[in-house]
Amino acid sequence: MANEEDCRAALGRITERLAEVDEDQLAEHVVERTISCRIPDLRLAYRSRIHAGGLDPFEPTDDPKAAQVRITVRSDDLVALANDELHPARAFTSGRLKVEASLFDLLRLRKLL
Repeated sequence: MANEEDCRAALGRITERLAEVDEDQLAEHVVERTISCRIPDLRLAYRSRIHAGGLDPFEPTDDPKAAQVRITVRSDDLVALANDELHPARAFTSGRLKVEASLFDLLRLRKLL
């Protein structure tokens, strides 16, 4: 099981990777939304905001359910996703990555993965 430091580093890598996406593509597929990432095996949760300029750094939160897009993933899977060892679509279809969002948001975010 990954630890809190590993998960924070993984979220940082994901934020950096999104910063590398072409600005026009990002602007086309992203609308401003709050995002939470809950890591149940460590009892941790982080919150961020995605917008046309990218993804803000993740910060700890006590209320992950308040976000418009809610992600739940175990610590090891989060690290594997950040390291490109686990494909997001495969993780989603196998239940290792859970995303709660409107259908509209899911379709838009899918184009960035």
